[in-house]
Amino acid sequence: MIRFVMALLVGLFVLVDVAPVLAQSDNTMQVAQGEKRRTLFDLLFGEEPSQPAPVQQPQRAPRQQAPAASAPPAAAAVAVAPQVEKAADATRLAVFGDSLAIDLSRALERRYAEDANLVVINKGISSSGFVRADFFDWNAALRQEIAADSFDLAVMIVGINDRQEMRVDGTALPPLSPAWTAAYQARLVEALEALRAARKPVIWVGLPPMEKAEYSAAISQIANIQRLASFAGGAEYLDIYEKFLGEDGKYSASGPDVNGQTARMRKDDGIHFAPAGSDKLAFYLSQTIRTLYRGGAVVSAVADPLLGTEAAAMLRPPYQGVGQMRLLEMAGTVIPISRAPARANDLLRAGSAGTGSGAFKLETLLDAPVGRVDAFGVGVDPAAQVLENAGER
Repeated sequence: MIRFVMALLVGLFVLVDVAPVLAQSDNTMQVAQGEKRRTLFDLLFGEEPSQPAPVQQPQRAPRQQAPAASAPPAAAAVAVAPQVEKAADATRLAVFGDSLAIDLSRALERRYAEDANLVVINKGISSSGFVRADFFDWNAALRQEIAADSFDLAVMIVGINDRQEMRVDGTALPPLSPAWTAAYQARLVEALEALRAARKPVIWVGLPPMEKAEYSAAISQIANIQRLASFAGGAEYLDIYEKFLGEDGKYSASGPDVNGQTARMRKDDGIHFAPAGSDKLAFYLSQTIRTLYRGGAVVSAVADPLLGTEAAAMLRPPYQGVGQMRLLEMAGTVIPISRAPARANDLLRAGSAGTGSGAFKLETLLDAPVGRVDAFGVGVDPAAQVLENAGER
């Protein structure tokens, strides 16, 4: 019995001592290396506690990250013309007015950025107008600019703050009343006459339609007053109202830009221009500027299309504007309204010398000479009538 037990122990010792320790992980057989060899003493009396061998994790291929969702392409930057250095004697274009003038001056700066012979000067004052002289007096400001000779060509766009009462000699005039209209136009003409006396060409830009119907109607009336004042003051008037209407003939916040692409023309307040709208306005304005500005020089001569013709001596309206040729529609000779019209019995009859009372009998209508409109093909031959009268004598 003792021999059997000893043989069993020896067999177990041999088996444990020579058999490799195998580890299976992820269907791969790996030989455990670096482990301490166990003896018969360890089997009988146990092993000393030791730190377990680190388990080797199978190497896995790095996970390929899914491609990130392609981000939307960034909006193309607006192409800005490089700013060139302006010439020392460049034409100075000053933009006067309210906040509309501020936006317009920036657009003109972009448009003429590459023109070294023209520099744009921003003279806009927010919340200003020709009504509240106590807040900002445009007539006084223009006189100061003229005295300083700070500009060569003037652009004026103003009026969005002028729908309010005006105080004249301590009297409050309701907006757009007859007295208000007369006083407002007088202030505009005063400013334009000062500019004309200083030989400063002026382009007066009209006002666009507004989003609110009531406000837009008032602004249209103000624009009409400005138009009349421009004609009286010798300024060029640029009407932009229809340029910013929608296809339905009403206010539209968007429309075609200078490239023909639909863009936002107006800001959210329904009054001011968005950048694309300002650029569009600057484009229309540049067409008028070219009649006054010729690449470094301002044209101030008045062109008379009838000069040298017989019509030049005719009584006709004065030419409005500076440097702008205007075609006149002549309906006939101008008759002063103080002249009394001729009476019907003063009309001359055919064959009469115009003497006498001028009265005639109804029977003489039948004796209309041949060729007259009332002869009806039966009239009397004047030559035969002369011979007949000679024979009677």
